[in-house]
Amino acid sequence: MTLLSLMTLKKAALLGLCVVAASCGSTDAASDGTFPAAAYATVASTGGKLRVEIRTAPQPPTRGTMRIELRVFDAATGVAQEGLTVDAVPWMPAMGHGTSVKPQVSIAKEGTYVLDGVSMFMPGRWELRIDFSGKVVDRVVPTLDIP
Repeated sequence: MTLLSLMTLKKAALLGLCVVAASCGSTDAASDGTFPAAAYATVASTGGKLRVEIRTAPQPPTRGTMRIELRVFDAATGVAQEGLTVDAVPWMPAMGHGTSVKPQVSIAKEGTYVLDGVSMFMPGRWELRIDFSGKVVDRVVPTLDIP
């Protein structure tokens, strides 16, 4: 075998490995930016008015930029809470700082809000400080452990 044919064979083998590796990706629904059926966490608001289910994409959350879905319910009745204004700040308490990028909030459906561009760029424990205003004023502060 010539040196040229050995190099061609090695390139073909490497290309084949790359194709196999790409096709063996996760089948987790959150890997494509959608949210899984199971919540990452469910938290009660500090004022006791709301219950919030949190889903992340990817889930579990990883270091970097992600999407977070908030399903917001009245704590007493379980009714989805629509029409709220949502303000979210990722915060790393151990370091005493947040991020310079503010997540964008959109409404997905009744009582469901999506945070895009949530940046958690360092490994460790993060808080997502979320304030709700409108017909209900309250706050939740779920924690996310980032590997």
